[in-house]
Amino acid sequence: MKKCLLIVATLFVTCSTQAQVTTLYALSSMPDIVKKDADIIKRYENIEFEVKDIDRSSYTVHQIVTVMNEKGKKALHFAEYTDKYRILEDAEVKIFDAFGRPVNRYKQKDMITQASFSGLIDDGKVTSVSFSSATYPVTYELKYTVRFKGNLMFPNYDIQDANQSVESSVFTVKVPKNLDLRYKEKNITIKPETAEEGDYKTYRWTIKNLPAIKHEAGAVSPYPYVMLAPNRFKFDDFEGDLSSWKNFGSWYANLYKGLDKLPPDRVAFFKDMVKDIPDNHDKIKKLYEYMQKNFRYVSIQLGIGGLRPFSAEFTDKKKYGDCKALSNCMKAMLSAVGINSYSAVINAGKNAVAMDSDFPSKFSNHVILCVPLQKDTVWLECTSNTNDYNVLGPFTENRNALLITENGGVLVATPTSTSTENTFYVHTAIKLQDDGSGTAFTTFKTTGEYKDEMKYIIEEKTDDQKEYIVHSLNFKQPDEFLLRLKEGTGPYTTTLETAYEKIHEFNAGNKLFISPRIYKFWTTVLPKAEDRRQDFYFSFPFEHNDTTVFKLPAGFAVEALPKAKELTNPNATYSTRYWYNETEKAVYVSTTLTLKQHKIAAAGYADVKKFFDDILLDETQRIVIRKE
Repeated sequence: MKKCLLIVATLFVTCSTQAQVTTLYALSSMPDIVKKDADIIKRYENIEFEVKDIDRSSYTVHQIVTVMNEKGKKALHFAEYTDKYRILEDAEVKIFDAFGRPVNRYKQKDMITQASFSGLIDDGKVTSVSFSSATYPVTYELKYTVRFKGNLMFPNYDIQDANQSVESSVFTVKVPKNLDLRYKEKNITIKPETAEEGDYKTYRWTIKNLPAIKHEAGAVSPYPYVMLAPNRFKFDDFEGDLSSWKNFGSWYANLYKGLDKLPPDRVAFFKDMVKDIPDNHDKIKKLYEYMQKNFRYVSIQLGIGGLRPFSAEFTDKKKYGDCKALSNCMKAMLSAVGINSYSAVINAGKNAVAMDSDFPSKFSNHVILCVPLQKDTVWLECTSNTNDYNVLGPFTENRNALLITENGGVLVATPTSTSTENTFYVHTAIKLQDDGSGTAFTTFKTTGEYKDEMKYIIEEKTDDQKEYIVHSLNFKQPDEFLLRLKEGTGPYTTTLETAYEKIHEFNAGNKLFISPRIYKFWTTVLPKAEDRRQDFYFSFPFEHNDTTVFKLPAGFAVEALPKAKELTNPNATYSTRYWYNETEKAVYVSTTLTLKQHKIAAAGYADVKKFFDDILLDETQRIVIRKE
């Protein structure tokens, strides 16, 4: 009898547990607040991060996620980077249909593990699996553990992403009291519960029924997370203190120690190169241009987590290196001629989130070079063969960088980008024929990002050049074209010769209706402004100036010219005007657009949206000429 009761009890517990699990996987149990506007829903999340010692820790994840529709399909993928400092264990994914029934399962042995290809020289691997679905909703359960050898970087608590809601999430950190940790909330106000048990301290963050945040195009990281960082750490054989930027810079300096020296013959070579140049700016420029012409960038992720550069002697000899190696070599070249400089660690990328001055942490992915002079400071992007001297560009401007100095780390601001550093000046002379055909000769003078773009395309194949001219520069489809580089000093200059069977857009009787330019001056439709809550970011500020001249054929006269237009906004200005030169029998069109700053506050976005919509409307105007 007792045996029968035990069997019944066991069956009851098993069925109850299975029912609870099925309910969790099914959609019926979700509250409405997490369903609204959500493409992806975190049904259940339990993350445990345990610091075992100064150089050892583990990170265990258990998630149940429902993807509501095809717009959320990016979540149907698991990928984890591994190397000798980061070991993946026990990864498993289970897939369930809308009714909570299991449909597939992937263990770690079923996943693909291959070289990461994050660098041309890389000892890392990526273990991944994709589990796409033909129907929605679909739910997956994910479990895995990562063990860390070295505690330089603590994982963030990433609470939610775009169009993702959270039904239940718990993030727990266990750390020895003698090490402890630091944390800082971003885009959310949430405090952890703390407790102490023996030699350990525990932090626990809990989230319940957090509604989705709609994605707004052009926004930069408005989603909530909690940053974590160690106070003391050990990575490889290098122990460090991350409680201040100064101490962290000292740790970096120890990594770089002795690697910024060149042999005597190379020191003499660089001294001789600048011996007749008195000004330090000109000396730096000379050496920088030498590096740009003779060295190439190679991404290298070897050694101490990709943090320690090759020696300057090695880089100078091989003529290649990654960002830290090239910056370190440039530092040695400058030192050879008596100019001091500092490698600067930075978080790079257009509109990337900057290092937080109040929260020291390993939050960087790139190294540039800073050269402080008596009256100003020079910044060098040593990986670029196209950047102008002392111009960083949007990849590293407008943010903090950590200088690695002999006295420790110093957090400083990189230059703020301006419209005058990214200029696109266009002059086009169009010769019209009486049958509506014509030829055009266009000159481009570019700086900054536009220069990099033009320099890239000038080296491409003819078919790729035509694709760029038509689809990126928005030129009218040419019947013939020739793109060339014009050598000389000053702005980077290219010329474009094009021929067209028909210049005008359409005709009516003896009248031809012609667009103001042979290309579209502005084509971008900004995202809607209604209910905008997040700041909008352009890639960079810029100046765009165009002059177009239409040389009329004999027997033609101007019927009508569009009205001049002026638009002003705290963030941008636009003007265009038209006139006819009787002597030259030519119509002139002059247009200027200046974006003063690339970050647009949410409160002012509606005005900026209208400003650019008005430019698009102005593009629809037509020049009308008639045959006399």
